[in-house]
Amino acid sequence: MTITAKHVVNRRPVRDITTATAAAAVFLEALGVDLSPESLQETPARMARAYADLLTAREFKLTTFDNDEGYDELVLARDIPIRSVCEHHLLPFVGVAHVGYLPAGRILGLSKLARVVEMFAHGTQVQERLTKQIADWLTTELEPNGVGVVIEAEHLCMTLRGVQAVGARTITSTMLGVLRDDPRSRGEFLAVAGLGGR
Repeated sequence: MTITAKHVVNRRPVRDITTATAAAAVFLEALGVDLSPESLQETPARMARAYADLLTAREFKLTTFDNDEGYDELVLARDIPIRSVCEHHLLPFVGVAHVGYLPAGRILGLSKLARVVEMFAHGTQVQERLTKQIADWLTTELEPNGVGVVIEAEHLCMTLRGVQAVGARTITSTMLGVLRDDPRSRGEFLAVAGLGGR
């Protein structure tokens, strides 16, 4: 059996927390927030650290294995938590991803499906792009017979402001290979992901 471990480093931005803290203070004061009370004095620094966390993915090792047994059925991880930041309003969107693939020559360490989701979710994003990036990356790295990604998320830019559609969820999907071309395989993916009866 051949085990391949690839060190995956996302495009890590240069983080200057000191400058971000000063900018957060200016931003909050410009919006009329009085930062003089003791309880608010550390708010700009907390805000800077919070956004730094939201915008920076962790590094990880992508571990793949030879598909020695010739496994050719669907492998799917359901309800992978997602937290990302809408690039239009810099407000979070949160939800779950359902990610699956039909193996060919390589199989993936299962925890890595969640790591790939996290890698692309961190940073400023739109849900449609995020869905496609995950599917495209898995296709490139594994060369499977098919990949499916469905994301369900609530966007705070839509629920806290503007239309204020509290509880509304956005669903996006990307199906590649057999999961796109074969209606039965696509149906199996959606059913296993718990999306078939919607």
